[in-house]
Amino acid sequence: MDLTHIFSKMENRRAKVLGKEHFQTYGILVPLLIKNNEIHILFEVRSEELRSQPGEICFPGGRFEKNDQTVKETAIRETAEELRINQKHITQVYPLDYLIQSMERRMIFPFVGLIHTDKISPNPAEVKEIFTVPLEYFRQMEPEIYPLKFQIAQNEQFPFHLIPGGKNYPFRTRAIKEYFYMYENYCIWGLTAKILNHFLSIVFDKN
Repeated sequence: MDLTHIFSKMENRRAKVLGKEHFQTYGILVPLLIKNNEIHILFEVRSEELRSQPGEICFPGGRFEKNDQTVKETAIRETAEELRINQKHITQVYPLDYLIQSMERRMIFPFVGLIHTDKISPNPAEVKEIFTVPLEYFRQMEPEIYPLKFQIAQNEQFPFHLIPGGKNYPFRTRAIKEYFYMYENYCIWGLTAKILNHFLSIVFDKN
């Protein structure tokens, strides 16, 4: 082993997310549509029959599949499947910032796009109902923000004797901010609210 060998391995590498092969990748769409001559954002209420987050509010989207060429394709395909519309009716699809959820081992790639049809018939296996909110409704609205803290649970099999301080090691408490938007009887929170907040910060210059 010599330096020439080491740097020959490095010179043509492209950086990626460390451990990416263990992550699942998702494409999400923030769907815009024109309703009563206003721009609306479409939201889904997840089916109560789903194992993951039944009854919660979300944007359409799902997991990257091997036949998808890009995560943009994933977002378009999943939106078309969930709303039972033709993919050609989804246009002007542009990327938002992506998220890496390390604890959940997920990479989330959100996009915004325009839906050109009102013939939407949600797939009941995935979607309980849909609703739309005028974009202008969010202009002056500030979300409620609540901090949420996570602490590490002690694991007796963990080799504490190998680290400085042992069981008294000062592990950091993980803290996140949860956003809540209220509209009529709907509560938009979690990942959906975080993506929504990011999108609104762009279009309303709130950065």
